[in-house]
Amino acid sequence: MPNIVSRQIHLKNRIVGMPKASDFEVVEVPLPEPGEGEVLVQNLYTSVDPYMRGGMRSIELGKTLEGGCAGQIVQSNSDQFKVGDAVTGPLGWRDHYIASAARVTAVDTTIAPLQSFLGAVGMPGRTAYFGFLEIGQPKAGETVFVSAAAGAVGSIVCQIAKIKGCRVVASAGSDQKVAWLLEKAGVDAAFNYKNVDDLEAELRGHCPDGLDIYFENVGGRHLQAALSVMNMHGRIPLCGMISHYNDVEPTPGPTNLSAAIGKRIRLQGFIVTDFMARNSEFYRDMGQWISEGRIHWEETIVEGLENAPKAFISLFTGEKLGKIIVKVS
Repeated sequence: MPNIVSRQIHLKNRIVGMPKASDFEVVEVPLPEPGEGEVLVQNLYTSVDPYMRGGMRSIELGKTLEGGCAGQIVQSNSDQFKVGDAVTGPLGWRDHYIASAARVTAVDTTIAPLQSFLGAVGMPGRTAYFGFLEIGQPKAGETVFVSAAAGAVGSIVCQIAKIKGCRVVASAGSDQKVAWLLEKAGVDAAFNYKNVDDLEAELRGHCPDGLDIYFENVGGRHLQAALSVMNMHGRIPLCGMISHYNDVEPTPGPTNLSAAIGKRIRLQGFIVTDFMARNSEFYRDMGQWISEGRIHWEETIVEGLENAPKAFISLFTGEKLGKIIVKVS
């Protein structure tokens, strides 16, 4: 097979504050032939996710960025895969890569389209599933608040909460997203936080009986408001704090964090890889819920690998709905 040249996105500049398109560059890197037990993968889709911003603080300049990706095997020196197999892997931000067979995972595209294994039935979906069920410990009749609720993780949390019999209140950054949450995700109440001056008062208005679970995606004033409205023994799965990812200086925490003591609130951070050994549970339940029409999701597809930086930046401007995925070619 002819040598493959891989188009890749490198970090060109150390990012300060909000990322800019000029902080990235497209380069071409020749790849060797796959070795014994290795596969050559053509990426069809690559993911952009908020967590990647943290990794960009330490990655060496001129190195290829990494992230979730989905594609197909085009050459295999492993008995685990054959040419044409659909797989996901960790080496996104490029159009081809070579990896050991252990680093890629076969996916069942009868459950959902290939690109959705980067979203609803991929890492964001697993994050929602395990974070909400294991740390949130929902009980039917409880009230749940989800921030960044129209995003890749938040939208799935909202729908799992409804499946579990909870009352769901959601916040998002546009009227379009609020409408989607009400009409498609089926939440009980939703509001555009950008139109709200007093977030605590808004939340109290939607949660007259208080708040039992807050699924934290944003941080800042969302966390402050939720702490004030939480009931005794409330739970806060700490998934992300996107409002702080581009801070140049550390941002002070909530001024009312001490409320967690008197209310016996549990705040627990987690990473989705904590639950890797239990992925079969996620696919079992999500497969069933999808087949029953109980889970819906949106994807914003950005065309062209060269536009991956713009897609990434759009995560922090709130202009896209659902999971943002780059179609590589």
